[in-house]
Amino acid sequence: MSERQPIDDEPVEYDREDVSVLVVGAGAAGARAAIELAQRGVDDVLVLGKRDHGDAHTTWARGGINGALGTHDPEDSPAIHAADTLNEGHFVNDSAKVETVTEQMPERLRELDEWGMEYSRTEDGEIDQRFFGAQSFRRTAFAGDHTGESMLKALVDRARELSVPYRENVMITKLVSDGDAAYGAVGYDMDTGEFVLFNAGTVVLAAGGHAAVYDRHTSRDDENNGDGAALAYDAGASLMDMEFMQFHPTGMAVDESDPEWEPWSGRLVTEAVRGEGGRLFNAEGERFMERYSPDQMELDARDVVARAIAQEVAEGRGTENGGVYLDISHRDADFIRERLPRMYERFQDLGVDMAEAPVEVAPTSHYGMGGVAVDDHGETDVDGLFAVGETMAGVHGANRLGGNSLAETVAYGVVAGERVADRVDGPGTVPDELRESLVEPHLRDLRAMANRDGEHDVDAALADLRELMWDHAGILRDEASLREGLDRLADVRERVADLRVGPVTSESFEFAVDLGFMTAAAEAVLRGALEREESRGAHYRTDFPDVDADWRRNVYFEAADVGGMRLRTEPVDEPSEAVQAALDEGHELDYHQLE
Repeated sequence: MSERQPIDDEPVEYDREDVSVLVVGAGAAGARAAIELAQRGVDDVLVLGKRDHGDAHTTWARGGINGALGTHDPEDSPAIHAADTLNEGHFVNDSAKVETVTEQMPERLRELDEWGMEYSRTEDGEIDQRFFGAQSFRRTAFAGDHTGESMLKALVDRARELSVPYRENVMITKLVSDGDAAYGAVGYDMDTGEFVLFNAGTVVLAAGGHAAVYDRHTSRDDENNGDGAALAYDAGASLMDMEFMQFHPTGMAVDESDPEWEPWSGRLVTEAVRGEGGRLFNAEGERFMERYSPDQMELDARDVVARAIAQEVAEGRGTENGGVYLDISHRDADFIRERLPRMYERFQDLGVDMAEAPVEVAPTSHYGMGGVAVDDHGETDVDGLFAVGETMAGVHGANRLGGNSLAETVAYGVVAGERVADRVDGPGTVPDELRESLVEPHLRDLRAMANRDGEHDVDAALADLRELMWDHAGILRDEASLREGLDRLADVRERVADLRVGPVTSESFEFAVDLGFMTAAAEAVLRGALEREESRGAHYRTDFPDVDADWRRNVYFEAADVGGMRLRTEPVDEPSEAVQAALDEGHELDYHQLE
């Protein structure tokens, strides 16, 4: 947040709500955690969402959700799923967390089916599963190409059946913590502008990731701005592996001077297009993945395909809009409409028939593998503060396996919900000392920021931050560029201290708050990328292009006692015997099964 304004001792008005458990974030992770609590008899729960109920980033996850059901490939197993996840994560994942997810997922997929999720089905009526990149078997369950939307609907419907309390259009701006324990959160009603203090015995952060700190990204501009990571870090929790940012190979590459296409720049073209047989070609008509990955082709790991596209563009074989072509026109039109309905409709509305012509794609910021450091139950090193979903770190390592993001949300929603339910002990109470020293000064700062006539424009500062992250912490990195990025970030922070902001209910106020979160997340990404002197997964240092065995470590970020961000590293644990055996067996996708 911006620097403190001149002393304002006037009392600030705010509402107060007392709850046992406050869930910050209403996507799949938050919804599943709340459902677990309700099913275990905890009824004093409140879920907060920044948007309307059911409108969360989960709906933008399209391709599928992983689980070793074995619908098509009965030889698949949770252990092999874990092995694929560790391989894709380049072995800096927390193996215990990986196994927690993979062992749960067959049950979680069936549970969603019981709750009414509209899966695509086989001819026998089973939950269908498709190929996804870097997976040894067909284990990605799906609902056409709108899996996240269908999944969140099922979760919201289940939460409503259980009468889970929900409050929409509320933004949390600060957690109430003394660095050792969390006591609640502070925020504001985005419709009315009223400030609110939530006294909570436990806080569960399910606020998404930080992919939108980049210029080209797959999120909406008002989400995935690093809220969860920044809130936890400010409260005294550690972050982990923030340098690992996934750049999805296929975001939309568009003519940004065309007003019809410009809003779609960077938006996700689901991996399901390639999973159903889509092929990548450069501007010269070459199917270039034959050079980079002749065995796995377009379904190699996301980092491999993204770097290949970046290389093609850098060497002058890109399209007019700085991308390559993704072509599925060799498939029957009815097949495309059935399996990829949302993608087909989107491009059809823009005047492109995917059954007749290719679409232009380029890498785009998609997912933060890093986030808040948590234990095996999702709890941070601040007592009573949990993090789940993309807000937490540990499952994905250096690169996320496609289809594992939705899996993580429901798996760790259950895990955290179980632990919180065992410990819940009534509503929390913010100590008077914290209310006077933290809550009320923070609310005065928010009040002072509203309607401020600063020198700098919020949108311009946002654009500059996103541009510097794309330029200096993108797909290809080196020491000089990362240091320049930190210098540019310091300049952005100076401007953030003097922004021109509207009233509390305005978009400029929301984005001014976001900028505080985003600069914190951006600093961690830049410093982590500078610290890790190797290339691993989605983190590629051109000045350290090889994997270094000594860097099979996690990077942790902690707030220093006297300002600044302190980094340390810890070695990674080994996988279980069962997962090691699956790794030794060497399972691997044979792309040519699709041909």
